[in-house]
Amino acid sequence: MGSEKSSKAYRRLVKALTSGNIWLYVLKLLSEKPMYGYEIIHSIKNRFKINVNTVTAYVVLYKLASEKLIEAMERNGKKYYEITARGRSELKNGIDFLEHILDIVKP
Repeated sequence: MGSEKSSKAYRRLVKALTSGNIWLYVLKLLSEKPMYGYEIIHSIKNRFKINVNTVTAYVVLYKLASEKLIEAMERNGKKYYEITARGRSELKNGIDFLEHILDIVKP
C-alpha cells in the first residue's frame, strides 16, 4: 500500500475508505454472524487493520440501528447486533458502488 511519503491526497482516500466509512466494515462483519460491540471493534482492528475508538464504533452502531440496517438483541447479558435484510441490501449497494468506482479508475 502507501509508503511513509504518501501524498495528502492518497492519505485522504485511505481515511475516506477506512475510518470514514466504518459502517461498511460493520455490516460486512455482521453479515457473517451476530456480534456484540466489543467483538465488532476488536474484529475491525484485527481483520481490517482500522483503528476505531469505542465511542465512534457505538455511534456507528446506533446510526445503523436507527436506519434499520442492524438490530440489537440481548443474549447472555450482552447486547448483540445482527444485520437486517435492509442492511444486507445496503452492504451489497456499497460493494457494488466501490466496484463501479474501481472499474472507472482502473487503467
